[in-house]
Amino acid sequence: MTPRGAEGRRPDGAAFVIGAALVALGALLVWEGGRIPNKQGYAGVGPGDVPWLVGWVLVLLGFGTVWEGWRNPAPPRPRQQAVPLVWLLGGMVVMVATIHWIGFVLGATILFTCAAAAFGERRFGLAVVSGLVLGFIIYGIFDVLLQLNLPAGPIEMLIFGR
Repeated sequence: MTPRGAEGRRPDGAAFVIGAALVALGALLVWEGGRIPNKQGYAGVGPGDVPWLVGWVLVLLGFGTVWEGWRNPAPPRPRQQAVPLVWLLGGMVVMVATIHWIGFVLGATILFTCAAAAFGERRFGLAVVSGLVLGFIIYGIFDVLLQLNLPAGPIEMLIFGR
């Protein structure tokens, strides 16, 4: 049986894998949400209700993804390029490994520069300056304004005195 509107094309295998993962994750949330003691307050909603609800929504989305993958096979996908993935993963690894020594701002700058390179930006100076500006803005909002402690390095201690 050929899916409607796709003569000669097979159903989308990626949609089946993604749909199965969504159903499995949703079923896990429904199961675990049911195990939480449900001490409902005056509103009749307890702590187990939200995971239960999110789990059922994920199960429905998983079945919907499988259904769409069967009905509308995807066109051929382009070949995955490894270099952008290496840039992104490398930036994340370096940031996680060094953030406690160099601080949040420099860690965010490294990650931003690597992400920009992964998306094709070759003006590294512009990417570094943009990363520094965004890092300072984010650090200022979270650490100074909201008082949620982010790792401080030499730059943060020099500017913010922490």
